[in-house]
Amino acid sequence: MSSFHVIIPAGGAGTRLWPLSRRARPKFLLDLEGTGRTLIQQTWDRMLPLTGAERIHVVSGAAHGSAIAEQLPELVNLLLEPSPRDSMPAIGLAAAIIERSDPDAVVGSFAADHRIPDPERFVEAVREAIVVAEDGYIVTIGIEPTEPSTAFGYIASGAPLDGFASARAVRSFVEKPDADTARGYLASDDHVWNAGMFVARASVLLDSLARFQPELAAGLREIAATWGTPAFVAELGRTWPTLTKIAIDHAVAEPVAAEGGMAVVPATFGWDDLGDFASIAPLGSSPDVLWVDADGVARGGEGVQVAVLGLRNVAVVQTDDAILVLDLAQSQRVKDVVARLKDAGRDDLL
Repeated sequence: MSSFHVIIPAGGAGTRLWPLSRRARPKFLLDLEGTGRTLIQQTWDRMLPLTGAERIHVVSGAAHGSAIAEQLPELVNLLLEPSPRDSMPAIGLAAAIIERSDPDAVVGSFAADHRIPDPERFVEAVREAIVVAEDGYIVTIGIEPTEPSTAFGYIASGAPLDGFASARAVRSFVEKPDADTARGYLASDDHVWNAGMFVARASVLLDSLARFQPELAAGLREIAATWGTPAFVAELGRTWPTLTKIAIDHAVAEPVAAEGGMAVVPATFGWDDLGDFASIAPLGSSPDVLWVDADGVARGGEGVQVAVLGLRNVAVVQTDDAILVLDLAQSQRVKDVVARLKDAGRDDLL
């Protein structure tokens, strides 16, 4: 069995969870469940049964390097991007560095800010994905839908792949649907949620990228060639800003699926990307919250009494410098508040 390396891209502004999530302390650095472990720490915990600490690679922005190192003291592979270039450059650079030191490696990319309460089933799904990836496929793990969500993209699966427990061919990737379409997907047995989890041989991933985005692949391999040498910082600074800003879905997954080279492992473990306040509502409120003929979710600072009277399906969020009150049905629009603050020049609140 090939060695397995984990790549954890830790990025994103988390604007739909403002004011909890900020530029300086984004979602993955927060303990949203009150377990004592932040989302990136929980991600780390899930990965250890699959590989050793020395084969876990975190990619993030330079501004978050110190916080990540503090939260993950066993981490030895921390790669800091000079600027955000979306998921493909981040994942691709880590894969290119891994490829140079371990040419036969299988890599898996898993976001730093997802919630997965069933780690054993998660491990089972990833192990099958590794086996499928060793056969030359780029593999994604699809989550069995529990509701007709319009907040997630979907994967349309095809025929089962011979020789594997549950893997199926991928017909296509589907963008976030409208409500009627989502209900149709839920009723079918061939659409799963796209959780952005990808597993492949590092060489297969990068060779595929070289066919569809040749300049991007070449740039990543040029940077990786200097890893561990004094020339790395200069090469990263020179080449990184020239790289195409693109998501891994568009750069590799969608075109490879069109060729028949993508596989999906359907999984039944619980999953949520905790992308907005509606998604964290089931996790509960802060202890000092008084509900009077009201319901929803409330998060307040330690020692702050929050009281909600006569309001239904609301979120009330209090931090040291901001208060947000919203209808949970409007959770996706919190990013509009962030945009307004940015337009007003309130960088101190972002």
